[in-house]
Amino acid sequence: MGEFKIATFNVNSIRTRLPLVRSWLEKSVPDVLCMQETKTPDDKFPKGEFEAIGYNVVCSGKGGRNGVAILSREEPVEVIYGFDDSEESDEDRLVAVKLPSGLWVVNTYVPQGQKPESPMFQYKLKWFDRLRSFFERHFSPDDMLVWCGDMNVAPLPIDVHNPKRLLGHVCFRPEVWESFEKVKSWGFVDLFRKHHPDEPGHYTFFDYRVPKAVERGLGWRVDHILATQPLADRCSDCWIDLEPRLAPRPSDHTPLIALFDL
Repeated sequence: MGEFKIATFNVNSIRTRLPLVRSWLEKSVPDVLCMQETKTPDDKFPKGEFEAIGYNVVCSGKGGRNGVAILSREEPVEVIYGFDDSEESDEDRLVAVKLPSGLWVVNTYVPQGQKPESPMFQYKLKWFDRLRSFFERHFSPDDMLVWCGDMNVAPLPIDVHNPKRLLGHVCFRPEVWESFEKVKSWGFVDLFRKHHPDEPGHYTFFDYRVPKAVERGLGWRVDHILATQPLADRCSDCWIDLEPRLAPRPSDHTPLIALFDL
């Protein structure tokens, strides 16, 4: 298969960010792009714009604030939309595709949680539990599997610009770390930390409300690419591309990319 590049990007509205995303794709040419917060129902998703530059499109959105999509150079041979447990499927937060090579890509937009006392925070913790069960039902840690997305978790103190002040936020507190780690312990490796184990100052999210947040390094690492060990062993690099966050009309997130030798 050779070199294989996958990226994850919370686009914060695909219709608003379409020129930015298309330009980035044409420049970076990933084999797979996982997008979150597309905020677009499936019948209004701009599939033709991406098909015109050589991508297959799998999208799952209802409008509103959620929505996920996977663009891939190869046409998927299997697709899973949402959870298949006894509760609401959350199809606009999870989509998975199997590529012809046998590689599975799972794209998730994990709930943010609003406030610690909010029912949405308990929903977030339960969502991680459901995700762990989803992986247990469908896959093995020996599979070639990559899990991408906006996880709404900064797992380590070096993943936020001010850990003392931000401790207790719904994306940076013990309950969330434990929930995320429970899913990760099923058999995943954090690919960015594989290549940058102890380096602070690497972020994928910069709040619009913070003036010159990127230039000042005031960010969070809440977007992640994780892989099962057989795939992680073949990961040759993983990096954050800040250029789209500095472009006109940017998302508040920026792409994270992983490179594999397959």
